[in-house]
Amino acid sequence: MNAEIITIGDEILIGQIIDTNSAFLGKELNKIGASVYQITSIQDDKAHILKALAEAEANADIIIITGGLGPTKDDITKHTLCEYFDDELVENKDVLQHIEVLFSKYISSPISDVNRQQALVPSKAKVLNNRFGTAPGMWIEKNGKIFVSLPGVPYEMKALISNQVIPELRKTFNYPYILHKTLLTHGLGESALAARIEVFEDSLPSYIKLAYLPNLGRVRLRLSAKAMDKDLVEREMEKQINLLLPQIEDIFVGYEDEASLEAAIGKQLTDLGKTLAIAESCTGGSIAQSITANAGASKYYKGSVVSYATESKIKLLNVSEDTIKQHSVVSREVVEAMAKGVLELFDANYAISTTGNAGPSKGDADAEVGTVWISIASKGRIYSEMFDFGNHREKVIKKATNKAFEMLQKEIEKK
Repeated sequence: MNAEIITIGDEILIGQIIDTNSAFLGKELNKIGASVYQITSIQDDKAHILKALAEAEANADIIIITGGLGPTKDDITKHTLCEYFDDELVENKDVLQHIEVLFSKYISSPISDVNRQQALVPSKAKVLNNRFGTAPGMWIEKNGKIFVSLPGVPYEMKALISNQVIPELRKTFNYPYILHKTLLTHGLGESALAARIEVFEDSLPSYIKLAYLPNLGRVRLRLSAKAMDKDLVEREMEKQINLLLPQIEDIFVGYEDEASLEAAIGKQLTDLGKTLAIAESCTGGSIAQSITANAGASKYYKGSVVSYATESKIKLLNVSEDTIKQHSVVSREVVEAMAKGVLELFDANYAISTTGNAGPSKGDADAEVGTVWISIASKGRIYSEMFDFGNHREKVIKKATNKAFEMLQKEIEKK
């Protein structure tokens, strides 16, 4: 059972807003067993909309359209739907009454003719009541295909999908059962990981697919199974995961719906009753942000110092000025002094420190762009490594952040 999503709006195409609607719709459709064949973003243009509708009808059984249902002249979706379905607009009394209630409760000005026109809907459409806005949703069927047109405002669209569209779609079609399991790994690149599990991948049943989702030192492995028999899917998925895990146990972090590497480290520290402090230079707070994104971080995370300038390393972390002059700010000696300094400052059990040159220029260091030193310190032990993360600033920061967590986890596991 295929679905297609069409988002209408010039604001999406010029980058003025991010299309979060498609991501939400894709997840909700997948939950009921509908596979999204294609997502298309198009202009507020009649010819473009008509072309997209025709292509979607050829591709999919369910077509979800968002946007273009406002009261202004540039919102032309309803008129274009009428042309596509050889229909006409008629006034829906229930929608008009709803609009009048909204205006009387929340808007001080009287309802205008423009707003009254929102009660006009194609005569062939089943109206979906939008309790949070003035533009109704519309459900139209043609040649066994279902077209659903929804407002583009995210909270209005989400309510209509959850409360009306998905329940109705469940009753309309017989869907296969779809199950995804995503395993998180770190420390091994995509190509090396693929070579390691090549035999496993080649042996998968035809209804289970493996996808590699790499992200700067981390790779997510997503197993996707689809069949009409739910018990078969769940049984086979468990079997395949049990075959895969022994091959990746040294790099396996957990499942995506359970924990990230940062969350796994947080659990380890909490279980051990240990604490963490951070001193960041080139990563600029990225490590701290990744930690505090997880609920409960206050149980183990004491705090951090973003000592971006050389002066702050000296004043806040007690890094010797002579050490910096002798070895440069991007060096083993400085990164280890930072780790020791923040460990003492917060009286923590573990510390992470970073110093490097993320680019695009060298700044106040002699190190080449992409050079990063990372140190892990604990009571009585400290070690550090130097890395070359390339010449792209964002990539350098993200790679350094991921590598710092990888190093910390290995250190914790030694205890």
